[in-house]
Amino acid sequence: MQFNLTVTAIVVVYLLIMLFIGWYSSKKITSNTDFMVAGRRLGPLLMAGTLAATEIGGGSSLGVVQQGMENHGISSAWYIITMGFAFVILTFLAPKFRAATVKTVPEYFRRRYGKSAGLITAIIMVLPLVGLTAGQFIASSVILSTMLGISYKTAVIIVAVVVTIYSVMGGLWSVTMTDFVQVFLIVIGMIIAVPFAINMAGDWSAVVANVPAETFDMFKGYSPMAVVSLTVMYVATFTVGQEAVSRYYAARDGKAAVQGSILAAIVNFIYAFIPAILGIITLALMNMGKFSAEQFASVGARYALPVLAIEAMPGVICGLLFAGIISATMSSADSDLLGAGSIFANDIYRAVLKPEASSEEVMKVTRWVMIIVGVASMFIALFNTSSIVNLLMFCFTLRAAGAFFPYVLGHYWKGSSLAGTIASLVSGSIVVVYLEKISGGVLFGMKLSQPIIPGLIVGLVFFVVFSLIFPPKVKTTELAPEED
Repeated sequence: MQFNLTVTAIVVVYLLIMLFIGWYSSKKITSNTDFMVAGRRLGPLLMAGTLAATEIGGGSSLGVVQQGMENHGISSAWYIITMGFAFVILTFLAPKFRAATVKTVPEYFRRRYGKSAGLITAIIMVLPLVGLTAGQFIASSVILSTMLGISYKTAVIIVAVVVTIYSVMGGLWSVTMTDFVQVFLIVIGMIIAVPFAINMAGDWSAVVANVPAETFDMFKGYSPMAVVSLTVMYVATFTVGQEAVSRYYAARDGKAAVQGSILAAIVNFIYAFIPAILGIITLALMNMGKFSAEQFASVGARYALPVLAIEAMPGVICGLLFAGIISATMSSADSDLLGAGSIFANDIYRAVLKPEASSEEVMKVTRWVMIIVGVASMFIALFNTSSIVNLLMFCFTLRAAGAFFPYVLGHYWKGSSLAGTIASLVSGSIVVVYLEKISGGVLFGMKLSQPIIPGLIVGLVFFVVFSLIFPPKVKTTELAPEED
C-alpha cells in the first residue's frame, strides 16, 4: 500500500510540475513567433534537451527494452543510435534551417515555391501529426494505467488534459521547458533502474551466464544495411517533420543550432544502450526463473519494464522511473500537438483562409486547433481506434518521401522549381503508397526494411528532372518576404 502511494504521489507531482511550467511559460509569450518558435532564442542546452526528448518516445524506451529482451539483444540500441547519427548529419543543414527564419516547413515551401506547394505540404503534414498525437496518448495512457492501477480510460483523460493544457498555455516555450525536465527524467530514471535490475539477478556475471552468447552481438537484430536504412529514414523525417525541425527554427542562431544538434546526438548515443541492457537483464531474470512472462502477459511484453520495476525497486526509485517513462511519450505528444496547431494556423488559416490575419489572431487559432486536435486525439485514444491511428501514421512516411529533397535542395539549388516540387511530392507519395499498401514492402522480389528509401530516390529524380524541364522564372534560393 505504501509502495503504491509513493509511486502515485511522485507521478502526480510530476504532472503538476508540467502544468506549472506551462503556466510559467505563458508569461513569456507576446507574439506568434514566441508561441511557435520560442522567440528564436533557444541556446544549445535547451535545444539539445528538447530535440532529444521529442524523438525519445515510447518506442525508444519501452520498445527497445522489449526488443532487447525478445530477440535483438544489445543490437536493439541501434534504434536510438541511428537517431544520433541523424542529428550529426543534420548539423550540416542546421545553419540553413535557422537562417530561413520560417516558423513551419509548409511556410518554407510557400515562400520558396508558391502557395500551391505550401498548401499541399501543409495538408500532408497536419494529418500524421494528429495520428502521432493520438498514438502517444495511447502509449502514455497504457503506461499510466499499468503503473498506477487506474483504468485505461481515466489515464487517457489525465494524459490528454495535462499535455494539451501545458502545450496550449506556453507553446514552444512550454514544450521546450517541459522537454528539458522530461529528458532528464527519462535518462536518469532508466540509468538508476539498471543497478536495481542487476541486483535482482545477483550480479552482472549472472546476467551474462543466463542469456545466449549472441545477445551481445551488435548486429544480431539489425544488419549494417538496416542501420543505414534506419538512419536515412530518421534524417528524412527529422528534416521535414515540424515536431523536430521547429527546434532548429527556434535556435538563437546557426551556431546554437549546430551545437544543440551535436549535444542531442551525444544524449542519444549514451542513452541508447540503457534500455537495451534493461531488456537483456529482464531476459536473464526470466531464464533464471526470477521473473515470469505471465507477470506482464496482461499488458504485453512492451510493458515488461514497468512490471520489472515494481518487482525490483523501492517506491521512490520506481516512481522516478515511471515519471521518466511517462515523460518519454508525453514529450513526443506535446511536440506533435504544437506542430499540428502551428501548421494549420500559419499555413492554412493565414496563408489561404484569411491572409490579413494578425499575429495575435494566428496565435489564437493555433491554440484553438491544438485544443481540437487534443480532444480528437483523446477520443481516438479512448476507443483505441488503431485503424485510424494506422491510417494517420501512414501519412508520416508520405510527408518525408516527397518533401525531403525539395526542402533540402531548395536551400542550395537556385534551379529548384514549383514543377519539380509538385512532381516530387506526387511521385514520392505514389511509391510509398504502392510499397506500404499494395506490395507489402516488396520491390523487385526484395523485402525492404524502409519503404521510404525508394520513395526518396524517385522523388529526387522527378524533382531534378521537372525542375530542369520547367525551371523557375527567377533563379534564387531567397524566400519571398512574409510578415511576422
